[in-house]
Amino acid sequence: MYDVIVIGAGPAGASAALFTAKAGKSTLVIDSDQSITKRAWVENHYGVEAISGPELVETGKRQAAKFGAELVQAKATRLTAGDGFIRVETEGGDYEAQHVILATGLMAELAEASGVRTKPGTEPRIKTVVDAAPDGRTSIGSVWAAGTAAGVSVHTIITAGDGAKVAINVISELNGERYVDHDIQKPGT
Repeated sequence: MYDVIVIGAGPAGASAALFTAKAGKSTLVIDSDQSITKRAWVENHYGVEAISGPELVETGKRQAAKFGAELVQAKATRLTAGDGFIRVETEGGDYEAQHVILATGLMAELAEASGVRTKPGTEPRIKTVVDAAPDGRTSIGSVWAAGTAAGVSVHTIITAGDGAKVAINVISELNGERYVDHDIQKPGT
């Protein structure tokens, strides 16, 4: 059983996994390799001059893995709430976690198949999104949503920030107190 399973490894998912893994939470990322960011060219992402979408996605995965996140390529097909856990069914097997973060981008099928409440999207060409509270909580306890899947703008910098925000809220929930992650420079750097 994992502390957190993140579904999707685009900017929102990888950012969420980076934060949860860095906080010492056992983290699994399940990715179907269908991120729309893989078709992007990005010149408006803070801290990056210009980067291809595939390179940005791979960088995010590497950063999350650096802190211990495990990555599995699979398509998640259903979420089922258990007693103190969420089961994630995939085409290749099942996984369990205390919390799940949906960062599925344009795709709302998993949420709909799992009974997570959805609503019409407001972004161009985004028909359906998860009905998530501002902190990322959904209609199913311990299931959260981040990024475009949660109705946030499709811009990579915004979805990455939303993934981080939701991860901080999940970590805070797991810790029982507000979590803050601030690194400081070491002398001489």
